[in-house]
Amino acid sequence: MNTVARDDYLERLIESWKKEISPARSIPYLDQLRANALGRVELLRLPTIRDEEWRFTDISSLRNTPFPRASAVASTDLDDQRVDAFLDETACKLVFIDGQYMPGLSNLATDDDSITVCSLSELTTGARAHIAEQYLGQLASFQENVFVALNTALMHEGVCIVVSADAAVKVPLHILYISSSKDVAAYPRCLLIAETGARVTLVEEYVALHEGVSLTNAVMEVYVMDSASVNHVRVQHESQQAFHIANSFAQVAKAAHYDSINLALGARISRFDERITLAGENAECEVDGLALIADRQLADTHTFIDHALPYGKSRQLHKCIVDGNAHGVFSGKIMVRPHAQLTDARQLNRSLLLSDKARMDTKPQLEIFADDVKCAHGATVGQLDKESLFYLQSRGLAEVAARNLLTYAFGGEIIERVVVPSLKRRLEEYILARTRIG
Repeated sequence: MNTVARDDYLERLIESWKKEISPARSIPYLDQLRANALGRVELLRLPTIRDEEWRFTDISSLRNTPFPRASAVASTDLDDQRVDAFLDETACKLVFIDGQYMPGLSNLATDDDSITVCSLSELTTGARAHIAEQYLGQLASFQENVFVALNTALMHEGVCIVVSADAAVKVPLHILYISSSKDVAAYPRCLLIAETGARVTLVEEYVALHEGVSLTNAVMEVYVMDSASVNHVRVQHESQQAFHIANSFAQVAKAAHYDSINLALGARISRFDERITLAGENAECEVDGLALIADRQLADTHTFIDHALPYGKSRQLHKCIVDGNAHGVFSGKIMVRPHAQLTDARQLNRSLLLSDKARMDTKPQLEIFADDVKCAHGATVGQLDKESLFYLQSRGLAEVAARNLLTYAFGGEIIERVVVPSLKRRLEEYILARTRIG
């Protein structure tokens, strides 16, 4: 991204929050990191459709609303409100309202002490200080990404989760981000460390209590250590008027496994950037996604899978169901470095257009710098298959019922990969309701 002297929108944010971020060298690591990020924001600008990586996603309307950061929220404000979360039976839940951690609504009970949870501010002192300096901000580079820079500069009560070595966490960890007010911004930040041999499932969920305009700018950093396994499900169903921008970074070590499922269901404009580095031999990842959009929604997914060492394996399936005047975007790149011999990588994007005005832009990419690899990619964009429709109708189904069944089955392939039974059931109900035609 090219830099300019100042961006009017960013300048307003800088002036609003500069007083609370001092550049003094004597402050703790977290504050210094925030100060460095703020300095970088001053040299960046919001991306436009003239930037190659944003040419299909116009976020110029962001400038029309200043989006101040939400003020302090009392957990009692939620007593009479109904939060329509897709996962409600977990024993370990972390609740954030407008980006602020709510201890009174959270439940950290687990069967053992294999999980350590603390706020980012608690990482700067005592025995945990080394965690911040070693991990926080190391994957999420903000040098050329203005949204990561903003999140880093303005992050406040983010969360750090450490899963102990060889621990097999039986219950899913649930991080619930709630947007309770319109015309405000939240900057959620999460750091997850799965130590050697650990096993954990994380559900990251974004919901809204309003139908107004708001901004979520989220950043996630995930470290999957040697032989560890992380199953990460991300569900975004915010207000249909919201802006949702998120960046996720994962580093997968030797013989480790990272499964990622991203579900883009809400927001007027959503952009999800995911970067996964297979940094050890025999590292593996499975990256799936589903965007289900209609009306004038835009869902943009950019992924980058980096095979850095030999014997790596990656599988990616991203699907889009686009209806009305909605616009889906997928850009997926797989890179195989020179030393990553015997890499096995597969990537596929399939998109279903349900109306004449629906639009899909797709760009699967391979960059291979090794000669002994098995790699393939592909993309398809189309409407419901006429032969399948005819077959179902010949078996007695009405045309509308046949269309509903095929559309649901198209999205259901991704939902089937969700490993949490209750979450899978709720998602199936949601997808079935959203894909019903007529």
